[in-house]
Amino acid sequence: MKTWLSRSRWEPASIALIGLGLAMLMQPWSLEIYSYSFAVLLAGVAGYTVAGKLR
Repeated sequence: MKTWLSRSRWEPASIALIGLGLAMLMQPWSLEIYSYSFAVLLAGVAGYTVAGKLR
């Protein structure tokens, strides 16, 4: 039984957030998107760290 608080759901979402943060960091068009990239990347890394502790 999969609950909403399981590793199989949160790890892929965190990895996608990390990828989005990296894409936002490397894009050359918008300074506003670039300014939010570190926060998105940090949220993805924190989520991946927490997801690694789940069952």
